[in-house]
Order: sequence, then C-alpha cells, then structure tokens
Amino acid sequence: MGILEKISEIEKEIARTQKNKATEYHLGLLKAKLAKYRAQLLEPSKSAAGKGEGFDVMKSGDARVALIGFPSVGKSTFLSLMTSTASEAASYEFTTLTCIPGVIEYKGANIQLLDLPGIIEGAAQGKGRGRQVIAVARTSDVVIMMLDATKGEVQRSLLEKELETVGIRLNKNKPNIYFKPKKGGGISFNSTVPLTQCSEKLVQLILHEYKMFNAEVLFREDCTPDDFIDVIVGNRVYMPCLYVYNKIDQISMEEVDRLARQPHSVVISCGMKLNLDYLLEMLWQYLALTCIYTKKRGQRPDFADAIILRKGASVEHVCHRIHRTLASQFKYALVWVSIIHES
Repeated sequence: MGILEKISEIEKEIARTQKNKATEYHLGLLKAKLAKYRAQLLEPSKSAAGKGEGFDVMKSGDARVALIGFPSVGKSTFLSLMTSTASEAASYEFTTLTCIPGVIEYKGANIQLLDLPGIIEGAAQGKGRGRQVIAVARTSDVVIMMLDATKGEVQRSLLEKELETVGIRLNKNKPNIYFKPKKGGGISFNSTVPLTQCSEKLVQLILHEYKMFNAEVLFREDCTPDDFIDVIVGNRVYMPCLYVYNKIDQISMEEVDRLARQPHSVVISCGMKLNLDYLLEMLWQYLALTCIYTKKRGQRPDFADAIILRKGASVEHVCHRIHRTLASQFKYALVWVSIIHES
C-alpha cells in the first residue's frame, strides 16, 4: 500500500470515528500517523529534480506576497492592475503556467507579488503543479487567497484544506508549547493552564508514535492534539492571509455585504477596478511594515526615501540598513514616532 492509500485510509477512519472521551486517544494516534505520512509525501523525490522551472524566483523587495487561488479567479488580471508586470489573462483555465513576479510600489515600499498557477483539488498530493505552488507560498510573508465571489465559500474551504495539509497555518499563532527532546530521563510533562483537549497520556502516545521516549513538554495554553503534533513536526509555517473575493459585480449587494464582514476578507472587482485601494491598505497592515525616515542635523526629514522595516525592528536594524559598519560606531539616536489611531 502506497503513502497516498495509507493517507486515504486514515482520513476515512478519522471521519467515521465518533469524537468523544473514549476515542480521543485513538484519534490522537491517527492524527499523528497522518502527519507522518503527509510529511513523507512532501519530501522532494530525486525524480522531481529539474521539474520546477519557472518557480525559482529570487526573493526581492521589502516583503513577498503569494497570490494563490483556483484557475480563472482573476489572479493575472490583479497582478497586471497592481504592478507594471503584464500577466496573460484569458477566459480559459490554466492561463498562467509558471510563477510570474511583479512589484507593488506602495508607501515607499517595494512589495514583491507572485502570481502563481491555479491550484486544483489534490494539489497537496502533487496534482497539477500544486507542490511547486505551495512551496513558493511557504516562503511568503502574506498569502492573498483570490476567490471567485460567486463560489467563494466552496473554493475557500478547499484551498484551506490543501494548505493545511502541507503545514501552512493561515491567520494562526504558533502554539505556546515548550518541547525539547532529551537523551534520557523519560517524558517530563507539565502545564501552566488547565487542559481540556490534550492529556498527559495522549501526549505520551503521540510521542511514542514518533519514536520519542525522552522529552520535556510544557503546555502554556490549552492546545489541541493537532497543535502538539505541529510542534513536534516543527516545519509548520504560520502566516497571515487575506481572503480576496473578486467579481463582486456578479453578485447581489446583500452577498457583497456578507462577504465583506467576514474576518480577514476584502471584496473587489478587478474587471471594474472596485475597492483596490482598500485592499492595498489592508495588505500593508497585514505585512506590518514600518517606514523610517532619516534626518540630518539642522535639516528637514527626507520623506522621499524611506527605510522599510518589519514591525518590532530596533535602531540597530536601521543602522544595518544604512551601512553595515554604522552599528559598531553608533552612539545615540533621536527618534520621533507618529502614532496613527485607528477608529
């Protein structure tokens, strides 16, 4: 039995198993096995070498944004509108066959936007060019999930499932679990909060499934078995995602209002160029970039040339961006901060 068949069997068993106190250990073990097989499936094979042409795009600019979605939802049109890059757009599916990069210039920042080929159901198992598309998405700072507003709910759930399968966690924080394998001493388990979803016995069973018999585990929040498995595997990517519903000119105003009120969602129309400015503003917030303007003594700040840094950057980061030797000679700095209060 191949890996795909094993994954399918486990998924069917999880689906038909009732979720209650008596089955939580069984379900936990099944999920651990499922994560192991999926990890094996994603390992690059030797035969796949050289087949990723067009996807190896060098990371450039101040941030990278991956544009993913099903075929013919308007990704190429969006790229052409937002950047100076022309991406082929047509009414038939799979117009884009490789990764096409473009640059969005916004508030002094250069944001690299990658138009990726349309994902099909089963992409996580390697169908279409799913693996290459997902590999590029993992290297991005933000994912824009482009959806057709006329069938957005179905597309959204399918895409979320594909990305979840390959370890991309959208709009989620990393589980607050301390985990450290040891060479001896057995399994040390502790928690700082009451646990309602994961017990010490279940943690031990999951660790044994991964052939781990000595480890230190500390739960700092009430996490699920899936969260603990993610911590063990260690290759999960947690990134913000904007759900962009395109073609709103084809649905009712009531449906537009409903979609716009969903969390992390923006409604647009590439065909009629509606709400694109708001989408850029939301993208800026999700990237959490900061503009730094330098000022020479006795002169006004240079607002024409901004230094773009990530949220949480220090004065030392600014020094490194100006010149690599400045930090070692640095003595002090005067910093002015403009705080924008959002209503």
